[in-house]
Amino acid sequence: MSWIVLFFAGLFEIGWAIGLKYTDGFSKPLPTLLTIASMIVSLGLLGLALKTLPVGTAYAVWTGIGTVGTALLGIWLLGEPATVVRLACIGLIVCGIIGLKLVA
Repeated sequence: MSWIVLFFAGLFEIGWAIGLKYTDGFSKPLPTLLTIASMIVSLGLLGLALKTLPVGTAYAVWTGIGTVGTALLGIWLLGEPATVVRLACIGLIVCGIIGLKLVA
């Protein structure tokens, strides 16, 4: 169950990371409120997952999910470059997340 909670914490991390782009320096109220709410939910879920998961593993997986999701959404939504090297590096992060899950 903790892994599922951690997965959703990572999804909300993606939400606030992408949300920051849409706040326009925190000058737009709705995107700012949604971003802050996503931050709170993400950290709250991470805290719940840490009740049973090792902190190093959980934090690495949480940030990994956030990093991969944010990078992919940056490519898809924001037109960031999708070079072979960049996609390969994202793939390495995914391998690291899977590896941490397998050894935990």
